[in-house]
Amino acid sequence: MKKTTPRRSFLGKTMLAAAGLACVSTTTTLRAFTVKEAPFKGYNPYAERKTDLRVNSFGKHVAITGKIYDSKGETPLAKTMVEVWHLSPGSTKFRHRAKLFTNEHGAYEFITDLPNREIGKRHKIYFKVSKASKTYFTELSFNKFGAHISDKHWEHNNQLGDKLLFPSHTTFLNRSTIQFNIALI
Repeated sequence: MKKTTPRRSFLGKTMLAAAGLACVSTTTTLRAFTVKEAPFKGYNPYAERKTDLRVNSFGKHVAITGKIYDSKGETPLAKTMVEVWHLSPGSTKFRHRAKLFTNEHGAYEFITDLPNREIGKRHKIYFKVSKASKTYFTELSFNKFGAHISDKHWEHNNQLGDKLLFPSHTTFLNRSTIQFNIALI
């Protein structure tokens, strides 16, 4: 005796599968038009709004301050969104992330735990800066000897001039302080 599937059941399952495919492809298509993929791993657009990313009050910390400037590098931009993320200490996960906004003078600041680093590389903190329809991704790398920018950051931000372009780095006890300015191009 041969088992047959009723025609209605077959049609119902076919319609359900087609609807599922339509939903998946629509979501993927919409995401392609609405989300700019980050060039750095670990980005999460659903970060909390905060300026203190520390998990532990004790240990090594990094305080980052700076200003966000317009594309000419002359005018500080108020109310600009700055998203940051980095590897969590002792982990390969990006659990340290936050969203913050510049003040009326275009300044931002946050404090975080010392990021973990990949073997043979410096510690890195990643940035996404957004205002209106402009978005810019960049990174800041540092070690105990100083803070460094990438060649891409230098290329896109050299209008800031030497005094604003290169990050300053100081360390006292278990806290490093870095000033890092960015031009939103």
